[in-house]
Amino acid sequence: MKLKLAPGLAIGKSRINGHGCFATKLFAHRKKIAEYTGERISDFEAMKRARGRRHLRICDVDGRFSLDGARGGNGTHYINHSCDPNAFMKTLHGHILFFARRDIKAGEEITIDYEQTLLPNSRRCHCGAQNCRGTINKV
Repeated sequence: MKLKLAPGLAIGKSRINGHGCFATKLFAHRKKIAEYTGERISDFEAMKRARGRRHLRICDVDGRFSLDGARGGNGTHYINHSCDPNAFMKTLHGHILFFARRDIKAGEEITIDYEQTLLPNSRRCHCGAQNCRGTINKV
């Protein structure tokens, strides 16, 4: 089954971590980029799926449910972490949305600050930003 990408997005090789999500058009400052999609699962199931996985494509919705972007995702599950991101995530009425923190040009990798994940606090960050804190989770 072929991945159906959200409009304006492409998946490509990332210098941060394997594959990344890239803009194919301009996303203006504060404008919506896309909605995170995937299989809706309980947070308990999310914790089970996270065990032993190096790459997680699971995003919490509301403290009870999560979305597993690796199953039914639209490419947003390839948005990598950066300590100096060009986008941010916001949950509104049970929908996880990505917005541009600044103008994002076509060809740029879209990144957010994960802040808190199911990964251990020791998971190293490889974003390469000047202000890199060294870990993915804010601890």
